[in-house]
Amino acid sequence: MQGNPSPDGYAAREDARQLAHELAQAQELNEAWVWEALSKARYKESVAKLMMPAAAGTAKNWGVYRSRFVEPIRIRAGVSFYRRHEGDLKRAEATYGVPASIVAGVLGVETIYGRQTGNFRVLDVLTTLTLDFPKGRSDRSAFFKTELGQFLKLCQEQQLEPDTVLGSYAGAIGLPQFMPSSIRRYAVDFDADGHIDLLRSPVDAIGSVAHYLAEHGWQPEWPAYFDIKPPQDDQALAKLLAPDIVPSFSAADMQGLGAALSASGQNHPGQLALVLLQNGSEAPTLVAGTSNFYAITRYNQSSYYAMAVIQLGEAVSREAARSN
Repeated sequence: MQGNPSPDGYAAREDARQLAHELAQAQELNEAWVWEALSKARYKESVAKLMMPAAAGTAKNWGVYRSRFVEPIRIRAGVSFYRRHEGDLKRAEATYGVPASIVAGVLGVETIYGRQTGNFRVLDVLTTLTLDFPKGRSDRSAFFKTELGQFLKLCQEQQLEPDTVLGSYAGAIGLPQFMPSSIRRYAVDFDADGHIDLLRSPVDAIGSVAHYLAEHGWQPEWPAYFDIKPPQDDQALAKLLAPDIVPSFSAADMQGLGAALSASGQNHPGQLALVLLQNGSEAPTLVAGTSNFYAITRYNQSSYYAMAVIQLGEAVSREAARSN
């Protein structure tokens, strides 16, 4: 579904009018209202460019990735946030079973605790990526079409003007960078003011992140990963790595294939995954990820992201405890 991008917006495009009709039907919205919103959307070339894949040939490097997130600015901001909202973080942990450190890690990695929530109009982003998804990578326009419909429904439910809501270049919104469908499904009114607000309420953001992870399989009292030494046999290593980050092996399975788990890992009752983090030309980092590690990757499907969340959260909670 591609027309000719115009700096004047989508008001003159027949495919935009057809989109308004389809979204109105799918979300049970007034079609005239939907069209009024879409006619205000503007094509964003910068968004299309940002969606393009990274240049080929760049080796992944956990150490470099980690240094972007587990660093002094985020840790200091996190300590301030943690101390200010410790009661809310602990309440979320008691309610949903997700540790305060993990919630703090997510909010720090995503937006530095609300400092960087995005300056793109979400309406522009989602319309651009629905009608003018960039060529040169796998087409995700259907996903963004669904999110555009969810966004308009969200605006109706929360009485928001669609052309005023700001977010990321992918259409994610607020402190936790939820996509519109996730806001409608997982966001909670954790400050009990009668209104869910992920843009301005850190308390709602805290509760919503914890709820999201709980709904994606977080198990209270379990760690996210265990230390592990991989097997020396190449075939055994390949077998353990085959499922990627999906927990697929018991502790006994891993040990039977020659992996050496930490003492606590040997007694873990759940399934595990051998997670490999590349370090450029250096030896990779490997851990045995639990279902909790996997739950974090449901937020962002990257093992590097999950480990950054875990380690930033640990650093923040450790420094917050030290400064009390």
